[in-house]
Amino acid sequence: MLTPAMIDRLNHQINHEQYSSNLYLQMSAWCDHQGYTGSATFLREHAAEELKHMYKLFDYVCETGALALLAAVTAPPNQYASLGEVFKITYEHELKITHAINQLVAFSLSEEDFSTFQFLQWYVSEQHEEERLFKSILDKIAVIGLDGKGIYFLDKEIRKLSGQTSLG
Repeated sequence: MLTPAMIDRLNHQINHEQYSSNLYLQMSAWCDHQGYTGSATFLREHAAEELKHMYKLFDYVCETGALALLAAVTAPPNQYASLGEVFKITYEHELKITHAINQLVAFSLSEEDFSTFQFLQWYVSEQHEEERLFKSILDKIAVIGLDGKGIYFLDKEIRKLSGQTSLG
């Protein structure tokens, strides 16, 4: 049985995941509008993955007999200075999500809630993958650049990442 404090924290994370999905979907729309169709496809798929993360938490809370609560989700930004900024923001966002997951894990241990601790291990691994993925995109941006034909090739490289993420 989850404590009220753990339920609050898990519900908060559910809303973090919802925001992540909205953020990536909005970024996808911006990319599509700019003609970066590879990046738009990749970010749309990633938005769907974030929803799956949310549902996984939602189901866990419900399975424990607790009430999953959804809160209002702030609208994400809808304008970006460049494709580079989009992926810099995604990387920074994933770092924040990793921090939030790590805090949840630490709290589950402090409460001796080993079931939740075990459940959260999937998120720990997932965040490692997320950070690595978005860091690799920033590395591609650094190598290829955003000038001239570079942005065309970068968008093609990002499209290649579509379908390779773990939508689990």
